Amino acid sequence: MRIGFGYDVHRLAPGRPLVLGGVTIPYERGLDGHSDADVVLHALADAVYGALGEGDIGVHFPPDAAWTKDLPSREIVRAAARRAAARGYRVANCDVTVVAEAPKLGPHVPAMRRAIAEALGTLTEAVSVKATTNEGLGAIGRGEGIAAFAVVLLVAADGRPPGGDAAAPAGKA
Repeated sequence: MRIGFGYDVHRLAPGRPLVLGGVTIPYERGLDGHSDADVVLHALADAVYGALGEGDIGVHFPPDAAWTKDLPSREIVRAAARRAAARGYRVANCDVTVVAEAPKLGPHVPAMRRAIAEALGTLTEAVSVKATTNEGLGAIGRGEGIAAFAVVLLVAADGRPPGGDAAAPAGKA
């Protein structure tokens, strides 16, 4: 098994849709970025790639590449999950915390959990999404942006140690 951690933050900007966890949320501003700027899915993809020891999403989806412009972040997470599967892993569970002063995210959490589970190819019960505020502190507290933290647990897809990781002699991994 392998554990990965991810973090992302984007500014809020007028004229953009607010997409979090693969769900479009009604709000006067959206997140500014090269793709759809979904901080939840970006943090989650970073966690998967981190668990695999393969860097962050910028390595796999360069932010200055034309082909990634306006890319739905669900595609980034799907690619990360496919990469994990190719390496012999599946997502056992993930836990995401979104930090935003507004809008209220509680009503959207069930839809975000379903969208994340679909993108990862796992059960909704394996996905946790929580929302909190920054208590008015810093840029996020002033409502200038939204951040997300994610942790993911990858386990062997078929119950055997994938890629020889567990079978490596001590000191040779």
